Amino acid sequence: MCSLILNAQLTFILESIPDYTPAEDIIYIAGNFNQWNTGDDNYQLSKNESDQWQITLSGFNNGETIYFKFTRGSWVTVEKGVDGAEIPNRVFTFGNGQTEYLSVINWADHSSGQSTAAENVYIIDYAFEMPQLNRTRRIWIYLPPKYEISGMDYPVIYMHDGQNLFDAYTSYLGEWEVDETLNNLYNRGFDVPIVVGIDNGGDLRIDELTPYVNPDWGGGEGDEYMAFIVETLKPYVDANYRTLHDRGNTGIMGSSLGGLISTYGALKYQDVFSKSGPFSPAYWINYDSLWNFVDEVGFQEDIRFYQNMGGLESDYTIGLMYSMETSLINIGFENVTSKVIPGADHNEETWKNDFETAYLWLFGDYAGIQDDVLSEDPIYIYPNPAIDNISIKGLDLQKRSVIKLMNVSGQVLREVVSQSSTLEIDVSSLVPGIYVVKIQTESSSVSLKFVKQ
Repeated sequence: MCSLILNAQLTFILESIPDYTPAEDIIYIAGNFNQWNTGDDNYQLSKNESDQWQITLSGFNNGETIYFKFTRGSWVTVEKGVDGAEIPNRVFTFGNGQTEYLSVINWADHSSGQSTAAENVYIIDYAFEMPQLNRTRRIWIYLPPKYEISGMDYPVIYMHDGQNLFDAYTSYLGEWEVDETLNNLYNRGFDVPIVVGIDNGGDLRIDELTPYVNPDWGGGEGDEYMAFIVETLKPYVDANYRTLHDRGNTGIMGSSLGGLISTYGALKYQDVFSKSGPFSPAYWINYDSLWNFVDEVGFQEDIRFYQNMGGLESDYTIGLMYSMETSLINIGFENVTSKVIPGADHNEETWKNDFETAYLWLFGDYAGIQDDVLSEDPIYIYPNPAIDNISIKGLDLQKRSVIKLMNVSGQVLREVVSQSSTLEIDVSSLVPGIYVVKIQTESSSVSLKFVKQ
Protein backbone atom coordinates (compact mmCIF):
# COMPACT_ATOMS: atom_id res chain seq x y z
CA MET A 1 0.00 0.00 0.00
CA CYS A 2 1.36 3.43 -0.84
CA SER A 3 0.42 6.68 0.86
CA LEU A 4 -0.80 9.62 -1.17
CA ILE A 5 0.52 13.09 -0.36
CA LEU A 6 -1.78 15.80 -1.68
CA ASN A 7 0.13 18.88 -2.86
CA ALA A 8 -1.98 21.98 -2.42
CA GLN A 9 -1.83 25.24 -4.35
CA LEU A 10 -3.01 28.65 -3.23
CA THR A 11 -3.17 32.08 -4.84
CA PHE A 12 -3.15 35.23 -2.70
CA ILE A 13 -4.60 38.31 -4.39
CA LEU A 14 -4.33 41.74 -2.79
CA GLU A 15 -7.62 43.46 -3.54
CA SER A 16 -6.34 46.74 -2.16
CA ILE A 17 -3.14 48.33 -0.91
CA PRO A 18 -2.57 51.86 0.47
CA ASP A 19 -2.94 54.61 -2.13
CA TYR A 20 0.42 56.05 -1.12
CA THR A 21 2.34 52.85 -1.98
CA PRO A 22 5.24 53.93 -4.28
CA ALA A 23 4.55 52.75 -7.82
CA GLU A 24 8.09 51.47 -8.25
CA ASP A 25 8.05 49.27 -5.13
CA ILE A 26 7.71 45.48 -5.19
CA ILE A 27 5.53 43.58 -2.71
CA TYR A 28 6.78 40.35 -1.13
CA ILE A 29 5.32 37.69 1.11
CA ALA A 30 7.45 36.57 4.08
CA GLY A 31 6.60 33.70 6.40
CA ASN A 32 7.67 30.62 8.26
CA PHE A 33 8.05 28.87 4.88
CA ASN A 34 11.05 31.07 3.87
CA GLN A 35 12.59 31.88 7.28
CA TRP A 36 10.73 35.22 7.24
CA ASN A 37 12.95 36.58 4.50
CA THR A 38 11.29 39.93 3.73
CA GLY A 39 12.86 40.42 0.31
CA ASP A 40 12.98 36.90 -1.07
CA ASP A 41 12.81 36.99 -4.89
CA ASN A 42 11.23 33.55 -4.84
CA TYR A 43 8.25 35.06 -2.98
CA GLN A 44 7.83 38.27 -4.96
CA LEU A 45 4.28 39.20 -5.96
CA SER A 46 3.43 40.28 -9.51
CA LYS A 47 0.60 42.26 -11.12
CA ASN A 48 -2.30 40.32 -12.63
CA GLU A 49 -4.62 41.36 -15.48
CA SER A 50 -6.66 43.47 -13.07
CA ASP A 51 -3.53 45.35 -11.91
CA GLN A 52 -3.72 43.60 -8.53
CA TRP A 53 -0.73 42.11 -6.77
CA GLN A 54 -0.84 38.33 -6.49
CA ILE A 55 1.30 35.26 -5.82
CA THR A 56 0.67 31.53 -6.15
CA LEU A 57 2.17 29.19 -3.55
CA SER A 58 2.56 25.49 -4.31
CA GLY A 59 4.26 22.43 -2.90
CA PHE A 60 2.40 22.49 0.40
CA ASN A 61 0.33 19.66 1.84
CA ASN A 62 -3.34 19.80 2.68
CA GLY A 63 -3.66 20.52 6.38
CA GLU A 64 -0.34 22.41 6.51
CA THR A 65 -0.52 25.82 8.19
CA ILE A 66 1.59 28.82 7.24
CA TYR A 67 2.14 32.16 8.99
CA PHE A 68 2.99 35.21 6.92
CA LYS A 69 2.94 38.96 6.31
CA PHE A 70 3.36 41.20 3.29
CA THR A 71 6.26 43.63 2.98
CA ARG A 72 7.86 45.95 0.45
CA GLY A 73 11.21 44.25 0.92
CA SER A 74 12.14 44.77 4.59
CA TRP A 75 10.72 44.92 8.09
CA VAL A 76 10.87 48.70 7.83
CA THR A 77 8.09 48.40 5.25
CA VAL A 78 6.08 45.50 6.68
CA GLU A 79 2.29 45.79 6.58
CA LYS A 80 0.51 47.44 9.51
CA GLY A 81 -3.00 48.08 10.71
CA VAL A 82 -5.01 51.25 11.25
CA ASP A 83 -2.83 54.21 12.29
CA GLY A 84 0.26 52.04 11.93
CA ALA A 85 -0.73 49.55 14.62
CA GLU A 86 1.02 46.17 14.72
CA ILE A 87 -1.04 43.28 13.38
CA PRO A 88 -0.70 39.58 14.24
CA ASN A 89 0.86 37.25 11.71
CA ARG A 90 -1.60 36.16 9.04
CA VAL A 91 -2.51 32.46 9.13
CA PHE A 92 -3.70 30.08 6.42
CA THR A 93 -4.22 26.31 6.42
CA PHE A 94 -4.05 24.58 3.04
CA GLY A 95 -7.20 22.78 2.01
CA ASN A 96 -9.44 25.77 2.74
CA GLY A 97 -9.73 26.99 -0.84
CA GLN A 98 -7.47 27.85 -3.75
CA THR A 99 -7.77 31.65 -3.83
CA GLU A 100 -7.63 34.14 -0.97
CA TYR A 101 -8.46 37.83 -1.41
CA LEU A 102 -6.69 40.06 1.11
CA SER A 103 -6.01 43.76 1.72
CA VAL A 104 -3.06 45.69 3.11
CA ILE A 105 -4.23 48.60 5.28
CA ASN A 106 -0.94 50.37 6.00
CA TRP A 107 2.84 50.12 5.73
CA ALA A 108 5.25 50.50 8.66
CA ASP A 109 7.06 53.45 7.07
CA HIS A 110 3.80 55.40 6.86
CA SER A 111 2.44 55.33 10.41
CA SER A 112 1.10 58.91 10.26
CA GLY A 113 3.21 59.87 13.27
CA GLN A 114 1.01 57.87 15.63
CA SER A 115 3.83 56.14 17.49
CA THR A 116 3.65 56.61 21.26
CA ALA A 117 7.34 55.79 21.83
CA ALA A 118 9.34 58.54 23.54
CA GLU A 119 12.00 60.41 21.59
CA ASN A 120 14.74 58.53 23.42
CA VAL A 121 13.56 55.15 22.10
CA TYR A 122 15.29 53.88 18.98
CA ILE A 123 15.40 50.82 16.74
CA ILE A 124 18.86 49.20 16.73
CA ASP A 125 17.94 47.04 13.75
CA TYR A 126 14.75 45.80 12.14
CA ALA A 127 16.45 42.53 11.24
CA PHE A 128 19.16 41.91 13.82
CA GLU A 129 20.89 38.59 13.16
CA MET A 130 20.16 35.77 15.62
CA PRO A 131 22.76 33.19 14.52
CA GLN A 132 21.89 30.77 17.32
CA LEU A 133 18.34 30.54 15.89
CA ASN A 134 19.06 31.19 12.20
CA ARG A 135 16.62 34.10 12.01
CA THR A 136 16.43 37.86 12.50
CA ARG A 137 14.51 40.13 14.84
CA ARG A 138 13.71 43.80 15.47
CA ILE A 139 15.63 45.16 18.48
CA TRP A 140 14.67 48.32 20.40
CA ILE A 141 16.74 50.43 22.77
CA TYR A 142 15.75 53.01 25.36
CA LEU A 143 18.52 55.48 26.19
CA PRO A 144 18.27 57.54 29.39
CA PRO A 145 17.56 61.28 29.07
CA LYS A 146 20.68 63.29 28.23
CA TYR A 147 22.52 60.10 27.26
CA GLU A 148 24.22 61.93 24.38
CA ILE A 149 25.85 64.54 26.63
CA SER A 150 26.15 62.84 30.02
CA GLY A 151 29.34 60.87 29.34
CA MET A 152 28.03 58.34 31.85
CA ASP A 153 27.93 54.56 31.61
CA TYR A 154 24.60 52.88 32.40
CA PRO A 155 23.22 49.53 33.62
CA VAL A 156 21.24 47.53 31.06
CA ILE A 157 17.98 45.61 31.33
CA TYR A 158 17.21 43.07 28.60
CA MET A 159 13.47 42.65 28.09
CA HIS A 160 11.35 40.33 25.96
CA ASP A 161 8.26 41.07 23.81
CA GLY A 162 9.79 44.33 22.59
CA GLN A 163 6.64 45.18 20.60
CA ASN A 164 4.79 45.77 23.86
CA LEU A 165 7.36 47.75 25.85
CA PHE A 166 7.47 51.25 24.38
CA ASP A 167 4.90 51.80 21.65
CA ALA A 168 1.12 51.30 21.71
CA TYR A 169 1.09 51.04 17.92
CA THR A 170 3.35 48.02 17.81
CA SER A 171 1.73 46.31 20.77
CA TYR A 172 -1.01 43.73 20.62
CA LEU A 173 -2.88 44.49 23.85
CA GLY A 174 -1.33 47.72 25.10
CA GLU A 175 2.18 48.78 26.05
CA TRP A 176 4.16 48.69 29.27
CA GLU A 177 5.13 52.39 28.94
CA VAL A 178 8.66 51.53 30.03
CA ASP A 179 9.96 54.72 28.39
CA GLU A 180 7.40 57.02 30.02
CA THR A 181 7.93 55.39 33.42
CA LEU A 182 11.72 55.71 33.32
CA ASN A 183 11.60 59.26 31.98
CA ASN A 184 9.26 60.16 34.83
CA LEU A 185 11.60 58.57 37.37
CA TYR A 186 14.50 60.52 35.88
CA ASN A 187 12.56 63.76 36.22
CA ARG A 188 11.94 62.90 39.89
CA GLY A 189 15.65 62.55 40.58
CA PHE A 190 16.26 58.83 40.08
CA ASP A 191 18.96 57.36 37.87
CA VAL A 192 17.63 55.16 35.08
CA PRO A 193 19.18 52.44 32.89
CA ILE A 194 19.42 51.51 29.25
CA VAL A 195 16.66 49.06 28.25
CA VAL A 196 17.02 46.71 25.30
CA GLY A 197 13.77 45.24 23.94
CA ILE A 198 13.73 42.07 21.84
CA ASP A 199 10.64 41.54 19.70
CA ASN A 200 8.97 38.18 20.12
CA GLY A 201 8.88 35.91 17.10
CA GLY A 202 5.12 35.77 16.68
CA ASP A 203 4.29 32.11 16.19
CA LEU A 204 7.86 31.32 17.31
CA ARG A 205 7.32 32.97 20.70
CA ILE A 206 6.58 29.75 22.57
CA ASP A 207 9.60 28.06 20.99
CA GLU A 208 12.02 30.83 21.93
CA LEU A 209 10.80 31.64 25.44
CA THR A 210 10.59 28.08 26.79
CA PRO A 211 13.73 26.13 27.69
CA TYR A 212 12.00 22.75 27.45
CA VAL A 213 9.51 21.12 25.10
CA ASN A 214 5.95 20.90 26.38
CA PRO A 215 4.15 17.89 24.84
CA ASP A 216 1.02 19.95 24.20
CA TRP A 217 2.45 23.36 23.41
CA GLY A 218 5.86 22.66 21.87
CA GLY A 219 8.74 25.00 22.59
CA GLY A 220 12.25 24.21 23.70
CA GLU A 221 14.49 26.84 22.03
CA GLY A 222 15.08 28.81 25.23
CA ASP A 223 18.74 27.82 25.44
CA GLU A 224 19.40 29.12 21.92
CA TYR A 225 17.44 32.30 22.63
CA MET A 226 19.38 32.99 25.82
CA ALA A 227 22.65 32.21 24.03
CA PHE A 228 21.66 34.87 21.47
CA ILE A 229 21.20 37.46 24.24
CA VAL A 230 24.41 36.58 26.07
CA GLU A 231 26.74 35.75 23.17
CA THR A 232 25.50 38.07 20.40
CA LEU A 233 23.19 40.86 21.55
CA LYS A 234 24.87 41.85 24.81
CA PRO A 235 28.37 42.08 23.27
CA TYR A 236 26.93 44.27 20.50
CA VAL A 237 25.19 46.57 22.98
CA ASP A 238 28.28 46.80 25.19
CA ALA A 239 30.47 47.63 22.18
CA ASN A 240 28.17 50.28 20.72
CA TYR A 241 26.66 51.98 23.77
CA ARG A 242 28.04 53.27 27.07
CA THR A 243 27.13 50.42 29.39
CA LEU A 244 28.11 49.14 32.80
CA HIS A 245 28.50 45.64 31.45
CA ASP A 246 29.35 43.71 34.62
CA ARG A 247 26.80 41.31 36.11
CA GLY A 248 25.99 43.70 38.95
CA ASN A 249 24.57 46.13 36.42
CA THR A 250 22.80 43.69 34.10
CA GLY A 251 19.20 42.55 34.47
CA ILE A 252 16.58 40.59 32.56
CA MET A 253 12.80 41.09 32.71
CA GLY A 254 9.67 39.85 30.99
CA SER A 255 6.11 38.69 31.44
CA SER A 256 4.34 35.34 31.14
CA LEU A 257 6.66 33.19 29.00
CA GLY A 258 9.04 36.14 29.18
CA GLY A 259 8.90 35.77 32.96
CA LEU A 260 9.70 32.08 32.68
CA ILE A 261 12.77 32.69 30.49
CA SER A 262 13.86 35.59 32.74
CA THR A 263 14.10 33.20 35.69
CA TYR A 264 15.68 30.42 33.68
CA GLY A 265 18.13 32.71 31.89
CA ALA A 266 19.28 34.46 35.07
CA LEU A 267 19.90 31.11 36.76
CA LYS A 268 21.74 29.65 33.79
CA TYR A 269 23.90 32.74 33.35
CA GLN A 270 24.52 33.79 36.93
CA ASP A 271 27.85 35.22 35.80
CA VAL A 272 25.99 37.61 33.48
CA PHE A 273 22.79 38.66 35.32
CA SER A 274 22.35 39.84 38.90
CA LYS A 275 18.72 40.94 38.60
CA SER A 276 15.64 39.19 37.27
CA GLY A 277 12.06 40.45 36.98
CA PRO A 278 9.66 37.60 36.18
CA PHE A 279 6.19 39.19 35.81
CA SER A 280 3.29 36.70 35.88
CA PRO A 281 5.78 33.92 35.07
CA ALA A 282 4.34 30.96 33.12
CA TYR A 283 6.21 28.34 35.13
CA TRP A 284 3.45 25.81 34.46
CA ILE A 285 4.50 25.16 30.87
CA ASN A 286 7.86 23.66 31.92
CA TYR A 287 6.98 22.76 35.50
CA ASP A 288 8.91 19.52 36.20
CA SER A 289 11.93 20.27 34.05
CA LEU A 290 12.26 23.81 35.40
CA TRP A 291 12.26 22.77 39.05
CA ASN A 292 14.81 20.04 38.32
CA PHE A 293 16.97 22.68 36.63
CA VAL A 294 16.74 25.00 39.66
CA ASP A 295 18.05 22.23 41.90
CA GLU A 296 20.75 21.21 39.43
CA VAL A 297 22.14 24.66 38.66
CA GLY A 298 22.03 25.73 42.32
CA PHE A 299 23.28 28.95 43.86
CA GLN A 300 26.43 30.42 42.34
CA GLU A 301 26.14 34.19 42.82
CA ASP A 302 23.32 36.13 44.43
CA ILE A 303 20.54 37.43 42.19
CA ARG A 304 17.71 39.78 43.06
CA PHE A 305 14.40 38.25 41.92
CA TYR A 306 11.21 40.34 41.74
CA GLN A 307 8.14 38.23 40.95
CA ASN A 308 4.52 39.32 40.69
CA MET A 309 1.12 37.91 39.81
CA GLY A 310 -2.27 39.51 39.30
CA GLY A 311 -4.79 38.61 41.97
CA LEU A 312 -7.23 37.51 39.24
CA GLU A 313 -4.79 34.95 37.88
CA SER A 314 -5.33 31.33 38.85
CA ASP A 315 -4.52 29.96 42.28
CA TYR A 316 -2.34 27.40 40.51
CA THR A 317 -0.04 29.95 38.83
CA ILE A 318 0.10 32.08 41.97
CA GLY A 319 1.06 28.99 43.94
CA LEU A 320 3.82 28.19 41.45
CA MET A 321 5.24 31.69 41.90
CA TYR A 322 5.49 31.23 45.65
CA SER A 323 6.84 27.72 45.16
CA MET A 324 9.61 29.15 42.99
CA GLU A 325 10.39 31.74 45.68
CA THR A 326 10.72 28.94 48.25
CA SER A 327 12.94 26.90 45.94
CA LEU A 328 15.22 29.85 45.22
CA ILE A 329 15.58 30.71 48.90
CA ASN A 330 16.20 27.07 49.82
CA ILE A 331 19.17 26.84 47.46
CA GLY A 332 20.73 30.02 48.80
CA PHE A 333 19.27 33.13 47.14
CA GLU A 334 18.60 35.80 49.75
CA ASN A 335 16.94 38.56 47.72
CA VAL A 336 13.69 37.11 46.42
CA THR A 337 10.41 38.98 46.65
CA SER A 338 7.01 37.93 45.32
CA LYS A 339 3.68 39.70 45.47
CA VAL A 340 0.11 39.31 44.33
CA ILE A 341 -1.48 42.51 43.00
CA PRO A 342 -5.13 42.73 44.14
CA GLY A 343 -7.67 43.01 41.33
CA ALA A 344 -5.02 42.71 38.62
CA ASP A 345 -5.02 40.25 35.74
CA HIS A 346 -2.54 38.65 33.35
CA ASN A 347 -2.06 41.62 31.04
CA GLU A 348 0.08 44.59 30.01
CA GLU A 349 -1.87 46.97 32.25
CA THR A 350 -0.80 45.00 35.31
CA TRP A 351 2.82 44.80 34.23
CA LYS A 352 2.93 48.49 33.28
CA ASN A 353 1.62 49.55 36.67
CA ASP A 354 4.20 47.48 38.57
CA PHE A 355 7.26 48.21 36.43
CA GLU A 356 8.39 51.24 38.45
CA THR A 357 8.31 49.39 41.76
CA ALA A 358 10.09 46.42 40.25
CA TYR A 359 12.84 48.58 38.77
CA LEU A 360 13.44 50.46 41.99
CA TRP A 361 13.55 47.22 43.97
CA LEU A 362 15.91 45.52 41.54
CA PHE A 363 18.18 48.51 40.88
CA GLY A 364 17.67 50.48 44.10
CA ASP A 365 21.38 50.97 44.76
CA TYR A 366 21.90 52.43 41.30
CA ALA A 367 18.63 54.37 41.06
CA GLY A 368 19.39 56.19 44.30
CA ILE A 369 17.45 58.96 45.94
CA GLN A 370 18.27 62.64 45.92
CA ASP A 371 19.28 62.89 49.57
CA ASP A 372 19.47 66.24 51.30
CA VAL A 373 22.08 65.35 53.89
CA LEU A 374 23.08 68.16 56.23
CA SER A 375 24.48 65.94 58.98
CA GLU A 376 27.93 64.35 58.90
CA ASP A 377 26.82 61.44 61.10
CA PRO A 378 26.52 58.02 59.40
CA ILE A 379 22.77 57.38 59.38
CA TYR A 380 21.10 54.26 58.10
CA ILE A 381 17.94 52.16 58.31
CA TYR A 382 18.09 48.69 59.84
CA PRO A 383 17.17 46.10 58.73
CA ASN A 384 17.16 46.90 55.04
CA PRO A 385 15.40 45.15 53.30
CA ALA A 386 12.75 44.99 56.02
CA ILE A 387 9.72 42.81 56.65
CA ASP A 388 7.97 43.99 59.84
CA ASN A 389 9.84 46.88 61.52
CA ILE A 390 12.65 49.34 60.80
CA SER A 391 14.92 51.30 63.14
CA ILE A 392 16.93 54.42 62.39
CA LYS A 393 20.55 54.12 63.45
CA GLY A 394 23.21 56.79 63.86
CA LEU A 395 20.99 59.82 64.49
CA ASP A 396 20.51 61.57 67.82
CA LEU A 397 16.74 61.34 68.13
CA GLN A 398 16.76 62.89 71.59
CA LYS A 399 16.36 66.17 69.79
CA ARG A 400 12.88 66.77 68.47
CA SER A 401 12.75 64.86 65.18
CA VAL A 402 9.99 64.73 62.59
CA ILE A 403 10.01 61.44 60.67
CA LYS A 404 8.00 61.09 57.47
CA LEU A 405 7.47 57.75 55.78
CA MET A 406 6.81 58.27 52.05
CA ASN A 407 6.43 56.25 48.87
CA VAL A 408 8.67 56.97 45.90
CA SER A 409 6.08 59.39 44.49
CA GLY A 410 6.53 61.61 47.54
CA GLN A 411 3.17 60.78 49.14
CA VAL A 412 3.42 60.89 52.95
CA LEU A 413 2.10 57.62 54.36
CA ARG A 414 2.92 58.20 58.00
CA GLU A 415 4.39 60.98 60.13
CA VAL A 416 5.70 60.69 63.68
CA VAL A 417 7.50 62.99 66.09
CA SER A 418 10.24 61.47 68.23
CA GLN A 419 12.15 62.85 71.19
CA SER A 420 13.65 59.57 72.37
CA SER A 421 17.02 58.02 71.55
CA THR A 422 15.47 55.13 69.66
CA LEU A 423 12.66 54.78 67.17
CA GLU A 424 11.06 51.73 65.64
CA ILE A 425 8.51 52.02 62.82
CA ASP A 426 6.03 49.28 61.96
CA VAL A 427 6.11 48.66 58.18
CA SER A 428 4.40 45.28 58.13
CA SER A 429 1.30 46.63 56.37
CA LEU A 430 3.23 48.14 53.45
CA VAL A 431 3.20 46.38 50.10
CA PRO A 432 6.63 45.29 48.82
CA GLY A 433 8.56 48.09 47.16
CA ILE A 434 10.86 51.07 47.70
CA TYR A 435 10.08 53.64 50.40
CA VAL A 436 11.69 56.81 51.69
CA VAL A 437 12.12 57.94 55.30
CA LYS A 438 12.76 61.66 55.71
CA ILE A 439 14.09 62.78 59.09
CA GLN A 440 14.14 66.45 60.07
CA THR A 441 15.68 67.89 63.22
CA GLU A 442 16.56 71.44 64.15
CA SER A 443 20.03 71.01 62.69
CA SER A 444 19.82 68.36 59.99
CA SER A 445 17.68 66.81 57.30
CA VAL A 446 18.23 63.47 55.64
CA SER A 447 16.28 61.20 53.29
CA LEU A 448 16.95 57.48 53.35
CA LYS A 449 15.48 54.74 51.25
CA PHE A 450 14.63 51.21 52.27
CA VAL A 451 13.14 48.13 50.65
CA LYS A 452 10.00 46.52 52.04
CA GLN A 453 9.91 42.80 51.29
